[in-house]
Amino acid sequence: MQARNTWGYLIIWQFRPRAGMESKFEETYASDGKWAEFFRRGKGYCGTELAQDINDPGRYLTFDFWTSRQAYEQFRESNLSEYKRIDELCEEMTQTELELGRFERIATSGSESPDARI
Repeated sequence: MQARNTWGYLIIWQFRPRAGMESKFEETYASDGKWAEFFRRGKGYCGTELAQDINDPGRYLTFDFWTSRQAYEQFRESNLSEYKRIDELCEEMTQTELELGRFERIATSGSESPDARI
């Protein structure tokens, strides 16, 4: 697995777990959960983060970090049957699932830190 700060591609998903399934959902989608364990096999995977909305506790976001879009797409294509199998197993614990977007990191020039632009 690549270091988190080397990411270049990010996929963000929004979920609402079914009532009573929150703990199982959190275990499955956490940075050490079933999805992250699966993704760790992929070259270019940098990590997963799970966040819960403080104003709407039934709303969660996942952030999947990859070195590049190509790394993610190659992994997904090479492991599509298992990807679909895990996704089907997880459907029972979610009432909604929505991909919010796919993002590419904007590189900063030279040694400028992202905070220096603020």
